[in-house]
Amino acid sequence: MSDTSPTPSPTSAATPSESPDFDDMTRDIADVPAVEVITTVAVHLMSAAAVNLGLAEEGETHKDLDEARKLIQALAGLLDASATEVSSFHAAPLRDGLKSLQLAFREASVVPDEPGQGPGEKYTGPVFG
Repeated sequence: MSDTSPTPSPTSAATPSESPDFDDMTRDIADVPAVEVITTVAVHLMSAAAVNLGLAEEGETHKDLDEARKLIQALAGLLDASATEVSSFHAAPLRDGLKSLQLAFREASVVPDEPGQGPGEKYTGPVFG
């Protein structure tokens, strides 16, 4: 005799206690200081840009300069826009990281951009290698 009862789907197996409590999640993010959110986003942008510049393990596998350009541009814009909101204690290492990424981009480019035309340079000024 075979069992013909339907197998529960993964979505039907979830109980209300397993689903996310959006009220708790909202309160949690509300407790995070803005400076921490900004620096966390900046670090994620930096990490993604570094991977796309081929600076991670197996670098050439993930190298994509077009994606790196977009991420560096977004990072520069974020740092420029938040400069007055983030103390120099937090901003200085982020600016240093941005400059390192800009220099790495320039070195990785077969045909480097003119000074002042590279990713993020409209916010930071020209970066020379």
